[in-house]
Amino acid sequence: MVRTHGWRGSPPRDDAEARERIIGAAMRCIDRYGSRTRLADVAKELGVTRQTVYFYFAGHEELLVATAQQAVGGFLDALAAHVAPLEEDAEILAEGFHYTLDRLPHEPYLGILLASGRADAFTQGITSPTAMAFGRTVLTRFAIDWAGRGYTDTDLDELVELMLRLLQSFVIDHGRPSRTPDEFRAYLRRWFARFLRDPRRPSAPKGTAP
Repeated sequence: MVRTHGWRGSPPRDDAEARERIIGAAMRCIDRYGSRTRLADVAKELGVTRQTVYFYFAGHEELLVATAQQAVGGFLDALAAHVAPLEEDAEILAEGFHYTLDRLPHEPYLGILLASGRADAFTQGITSPTAMAFGRTVLTRFAIDWAGRGYTDTDLDELVELMLRLLQSFVIDHGRPSRTPDEFRAYLRRWFARFLRDPRRPSAPKGTAP
């Protein structure tokens, strides 16, 4: 049942349009206030009460996550285009990680998505179901043959968790000594290449041939 009170005199035709208009208003508020956006800001933007917004979204966090999920497509497209010229798997993964870390301060929707709507983006929520699903989407958009490398669905989930935890760590502390962008890329490529081998194959003991 559509809530028709308010809406600046132009109520939505159905629930789908109502949700769409709420998300559009949330986007405008996020562009203005960032992750500090409150549900009250969205209600004011629409000319409705907070109770009307609550009718369509369970709360502040659910609304912000739904908005970020709709808005983050542009980032995914840009990321895919950025790594498209690369051929080596470790280089693709390293450049994708570097690009995401570099763009994070400029992509409010991405930060909200990884934090599942919280403002304390990288102290909690980094491995939430929402963040994990987003990370899985990123990895599977890369031109990397995960199945050919022997990665199962469980392996990919564990890799997503590892990458999210690494992202969290580098957001909190970029590391010492400080590295130039090229040095950081080389650092990432070197270590990513080591764990990109078949995850089911045990490492050879020291002193034996690989």
